[in-house]
Amino acid sequence: MLDSQGQMLGVMSTRDAQRLADNRGLDLVEITPNAVPPVCKIMDYGKFKYEQSIKEKQQRKSQKAAQVKEIKFHPGTDIGDLNHKIRQIKEFLDEGNKVRLSLQFRGRENAHRDIGEDKISEVLAMLGDACSVEQAPKTDGRIHFCLIGPPRKNSAKPKTEVPNLSGGIKISVS
Repeated sequence: MLDSQGQMLGVMSTRDAQRLADNRGLDLVEITPNAVPPVCKIMDYGKFKYEQSIKEKQQRKSQKAAQVKEIKFHPGTDIGDLNHKIRQIKEFLDEGNKVRLSLQFRGRENAHRDIGEDKISEVLAMLGDACSVEQAPKTDGRIHFCLIGPPRKNSAKPKTEVPNLSGGIKISVS
């Protein structure tokens, strides 16, 4: 049994503890029900619930939900534009956002899908350790895409290598 200041009052019956709480104008709250005997505390339960709700609200306010940003390019995207897009991707990743790299094939580009797949591999190679691949590159219709996120902090998980189907660079996935 604990009082409102956290001082030990010792083991006592539930009736005595409830009577003590009523005399002080406070509530008897069971803290750890699995302990033998169960631990109770004398406190103002309404005030406790209010403070808990304020703490939860502050935690929700301080959390920032990660967004998925999308960077689009085509197989013919040249190195200057590619460097600009790499800078944008790094900014998004530094902010903690995920980035979807999508490469859209138009017209005759569909006949040379290997060039587009090489372009995605090139972008991932340029990013290097600045990102972690969350979804390996794959093709869905006329769009070849992959999802990357900020680099993972713990490297306890061994990296596995995903071979690129076009025979180019291997992509490591954490």
